[in-house]
Amino acid sequence: YSFSNGHCSEGFKEQGNAFYVKKDYAEAFNFYTKAIDLCPKNASYYGNRAATLMMLSRYREALEDSQQAVRLDDTFMKGHMREGKCHLLLGNAMAASRCFQKVQELEPENSQVQQELKSAESILEFERLAEISFEKRDFRMVVFCMDRALQSASACHRFKVLKAECLALLGRYPEAQSVASDILRMDSTNGDALYVRGLCLYYEDCIDKAVQFFVQALRMAPDHEKARLACRNAKALKAKKEEGNKAFKEGSYEEAYDLYSEALTIDPNNIKTNAKLYCNRATVGSKLNKLDQAIEDCTKAIKLDETYIKAYMRRAQCYMDTEQYEEAVRDYEKVYQTEKTKEHKSLLKNAQLELKKSKRKDYYKVLGVEKNATEDEIKKAYRKRALMHHPDRHSGASAEVQKEEEKKFKEVGEAFTVLSDPKKKSRYDSGHDLEDDDMNMGLFH
Repeated sequence: YSFSNGHCSEGFKEQGNAFYVKKDYAEAFNFYTKAIDLCPKNASYYGNRAATLMMLSRYREALEDSQQAVRLDDTFMKGHMREGKCHLLLGNAMAASRCFQKVQELEPENSQVQQELKSAESILEFERLAEISFEKRDFRMVVFCMDRALQSASACHRFKVLKAECLALLGRYPEAQSVASDILRMDSTNGDALYVRGLCLYYEDCIDKAVQFFVQALRMAPDHEKARLACRNAKALKAKKEEGNKAFKEGSYEEAYDLYSEALTIDPNNIKTNAKLYCNRATVGSKLNKLDQAIEDCTKAIKLDETYIKAYMRRAQCYMDTEQYEEAVRDYEKVYQTEKTKEHKSLLKNAQLELKKSKRKDYYKVLGVEKNATEDEIKKAYRKRALMHHPDRHSGASAEVQKEEEKKFKEVGEAFTVLSDPKKKSRYDSGHDLEDDDMNMGLFH
């Protein structure tokens, strides 16, 4: 009986080999399994099934089979080789090295094993470098190291998760998300991957969703320190920000200002949320008439998030209010380039107009009257200034002074011509005299 049993299992093995050669690994797996069921002490059957599982990318199971193979036959070179290869693919370079050294003892001439030992050594090297780089917050370098390590350890979840975490810390959220999702597809209980998904959401200011992932990560890995800290930060940030918003809505601006300031100290890594907090604080600042402070807060928000339209809009408004028209035009131009809406266009045109108005002669200043002066006041001021600068008054002065006074006299006349004529005055006040369309009318059309 035992002979026929062995004979049968050899038959199954032969069939398995045939399917393996045809690359039908699922069928090969079935026949090797039948052979093992009949003959559970044969090392080569486990070795063959391990090879098949490797082709199916089921490295954990392949590892178990190759370990079983060398347990049954310690001189089974291919068994040690496959065990090492599985350890390597799963990112356990130390364990892989031990297996490859065993192969070397069995076959000192084996050239392939030299290569494998080099791969294991380089993985350990990249791991060490990644650890140092992470400490230094050089996340780019960590991503580079993990990419290199994953060339040999393509099935290592640990390396993938570290890469994903660093991508998230670099603000490369879609890439981080996709790496984490790939892992969760294969291993839905991976606490690290759940944490990274949460981190991406948290950094993109989807705080409620992020908290759900952190909680799930902690359910899978109760001692996940990073998830616990992130969860705490996320909840604290959300609470403070909402308190600030509430105070703002109720018109308690001083209180809102302080709450936003407190929120900004919670997590310096959360770029998106902090940008919003700076912008919110700027809004409060402009209500409190701290315009310079508001401008500074908008600038901080923009530094954190270059694409933050609302911060450019708020800053531009503050620039308008402080008569810094060049800066306002620059901000509105940026906004209009990004979103070509009617509203943005008219804001930009208005700022450009104010800028031109600020650069032209101020006729009110020339006459020394307020912008809301009456006709009468304008006349009186004109008479007074015209007398002051009249050439007859300065006939005895030096040529230079005469020239200067004559210029001023002309300016006073010019100012009066415009401001004493209701039609011209209204065009001047609205800046119509500066609009390109009117000025170019006779020239280009």
